[in-house]
Amino acid sequence: MGHFKYVFLGGGQGGGYAAAEFVKQGVEPGELAIVTAEKYVSYERPALSKAYLKAEGAPRLPGFHACVGGGGEKQTPDWYKEKGIEYLTDSKVESVDIKSKTMKLAKGGDDITYDKLIIATGSTNMTLDMFGAKNAHLKGIHYLRDVADADGLVAYMKEAKKVSKKAVMVGGGYIGLEVSANLVQNGFDVTMVFPEDRLMAKMFNEEMATFYEKYYEDKGVTLIKGDTVTGFEGDGKVEVAELKSGKKLEAGLVVVGVGAKPNTDMFKGQLDLLEDKPGGVKVNSQLQTSNPDVYAVGDIAAFPLTMYGGKVNRQEHVVNARLSAAHAVKAIFGSKETYDYLPYFYSREFDLAWQFYGEPEGDYVIHGDLQNGKFGVYWVQDGKVVGTYSESATDEQNAALKEVALKKPDAPSLGELKKMGYDFAMKVPAGATASASGKAVNGRSSLKVSCGPSTSKSYSTALPRTTFHHVPTRTFVPSRSVHRPRMCTTAALKAANVGSAVRLATL
Repeated sequence: MGHFKYVFLGGGQGGGYAAAEFVKQGVEPGELAIVTAEKYVSYERPALSKAYLKAEGAPRLPGFHACVGGGGEKQTPDWYKEKGIEYLTDSKVESVDIKSKTMKLAKGGDDITYDKLIIATGSTNMTLDMFGAKNAHLKGIHYLRDVADADGLVAYMKEAKKVSKKAVMVGGGYIGLEVSANLVQNGFDVTMVFPEDRLMAKMFNEEMATFYEKYYEDKGVTLIKGDTVTGFEGDGKVEVAELKSGKKLEAGLVVVGVGAKPNTDMFKGQLDLLEDKPGGVKVNSQLQTSNPDVYAVGDIAAFPLTMYGGKVNRQEHVVNARLSAAHAVKAIFGSKETYDYLPYFYSREFDLAWQFYGEPEGDYVIHGDLQNGKFGVYWVQDGKVVGTYSESATDEQNAALKEVALKKPDAPSLGELKKMGYDFAMKVPAGATASASGKAVNGRSSLKVSCGPSTSKSYSTALPRTTFHHVPTRTFVPSRSVHRPRMCTTAALKAANVGSAVRLATL
């Protein structure tokens, strides 16, 4: 394939956002190559466990290529050709020699050499055979990581319903919540099986989990907590899931979401890797690895969280994938800006919509109407509010919660926090604040965008005026009264001058 000045290894979301930043920085035609084992150029992965699985009106490529999820341009294969970027799809890399700056492709052909390398090899699903489950490769057992996985799941859902509408979801985390909701909406009778004592055990406290568990049960989902799948039965395809407790569940379809591990094996002995948690490739605040010509971004990057005292962290999240990819490119072109990131997660299931900012550490207090699903949570550690959570909040409330997680203000008593609820967040002044690195983070500004007659709604959002720290902002998140995410037209967004700061809620 020859030599390139810059190579981006990995075809996930980061490739698209890195390419966009390379173009902004003035990369010349022929200087950049993106190498991926996937058959498609970069696309917005969150769609795969959300809208892609919908029974009706599900999006398909090329509709959600990067960078539409970040409010940017849709980068189809022609976009890369026009920019002179070599995008090598269906090109699995067999090995990388960091010292000689050389890549070998699994299918043979010329080696690829480079001057600067960004690695974004992402994560690999943990599979049930890793835990000793028998017959874990029967047809009808699915994982979800890329478009090929999602297409296989969608096709098998149609096939499975002809024989059995019983589905088993293995795992009670992020993927488990989103996929189970979609399976129900596709007409399946769903049973979730997970070893923890509650849903989303890493984030949800008992009270939060109780609300979501009841909500799912009311939707017809059966929850089996504190149990694991040990094997499957079936004649060529899955028919039964066997549990450690001895239970047997009819299963015409199985989806597994039990975690992932960073893809770092090809860099062992070449770059500094973290064997213990959080794992991944160790990088500095510029996302630079132990080799100065190699950068790591996305799922595999173990970077210091400056605003949390430099604690090394890995973030398996779309926003980190987008922002870290762009940041690494800026660093290559000479930027000295520190990569600082506010941990952020969001999800939508059925007509629920939640957001989380910060860290779920220390004591917590729940405010609002938990029973009816209009509530929030504050986490308090060492007298500071360090984490915030909302279910079905307004955009203005969510923007204020982000501000709280950024500034970590002094906390009143837990009783007072509970009484004040969102009012506490709304009283935190918007504007520049100092983080642990001493750099400024600008506050929020209100913006109204009309989304036209199809929605008849106006939404307010928080947009950073000048971003020194990477602070994810999610906009157009539906409240309880808006049961489905709305997408504004491109014309409406341009008219409002929103630009690339908008995160479209369809993803």
